[in-house]
Amino acid sequence: MRIVIQRVSEASVVIDNSKVATIQKGLVILLGIENDDSQEDINWLCNKTANLRIFPDDDGVMNISLKVSEGDVILVSQFTLHASTKKGNRPSYIKAAKPNIAIPLYKAFIKTLQSTLGKSIQTGEFGADMKVYLVNDGPVTIIIDSKNKE
Repeated sequence: MRIVIQRVSEASVVIDNSKVATIQKGLVILLGIENDDSQEDINWLCNKTANLRIFPDDDGVMNISLKVSEGDVILVSQFTLHASTKKGNRPSYIKAAKPNIAIPLYKAFIKTLQSTLGKSIQTGEFGADMKVYLVNDGPVTIIIDSKNKE
């Protein structure tokens, strides 16, 4: 399981010209799911995300976590995070989980992150053609892969 975290000062998700999610200060998290991902990957990533100290303290040092900052979250599923570009010019998505595997894990990720943070998060829509608008604050963008824990 792979996530791209972007610290934002504002963000929104639009589907079919309708805004489905909007936040101010917080994180936009892009989530890519592989076939062999499990609840263990979800637990580790949600804990890491909630406690990652990437918000500025009073001195402007990145020392505050999402949990402490009380920032909001938009979570967006994105199978293209598992693109392989080793051969040719057309990416292969063979490592990305098919919907029958990915949807239950996506829903479990939402539930686990909400539980970890102690509040609701906003989401895009699995499989939809979405427009993600954001103002990357910093900019701060971090990629975390649950298969690279050590």
